[in-house]
Amino acid sequence: MGTAERREAPEESRAGHPAARRGLTASDRDIPAQGRAREFAGEQQQSCRPLWVEEPAERHPMPDPVRTAAVRAVLIIAVTLIQAMVAFLCTMADSWLAFPMVISSVASTVVATWAVVDVWVTRQVWNQRYGVVSEPSSTARALRRERRARRRAERAALREQERIRRRGGSGQLSHL
Repeated sequence: MGTAERREAPEESRAGHPAARRGLTASDRDIPAQGRAREFAGEQQQSCRPLWVEEPAERHPMPDPVRTAAVRAVLIIAVTLIQAMVAFLCTMADSWLAFPMVISSVASTVVATWAVVDVWVTRQVWNQRYGVVSEPSSTARALRRERRARRRAERAALREQERIRRRGGSGQLSHL
């Protein structure tokens, strides 16, 4: 809705214009009144819907240390850009402040570069410490399955030997 549509003279209220209230256009005049009423009710239902629907984020938000480093880097970069602009304007104006501003801009650029590298390093360190999700590969899973089957067979063989010993046998399968 543009500003021209929002502004109207005080004597022209929307209550006095049923067509304006329903938002009818020239092409709507051939629709029967019942159809227009249903359209208007649908518009009212749509206006009651929430403005947005919260959806779960696919990516997790940045960890706190990384976010802190990123905010710090953005602030330093902003100050550096302002200093560079002031240095340029002072140089154009042939002011005595130009030389100190250029020197501080160069120093600030070094600090800003360091801040960006700090964000990268902090992110890498955080991922190394906390970000590793341990999911075994299919090969590792197959090897574990084979090991478990072997151990199960060994335990079954031990149980069978115990059962034979308990029955009074001398460990031999035949009594010859």
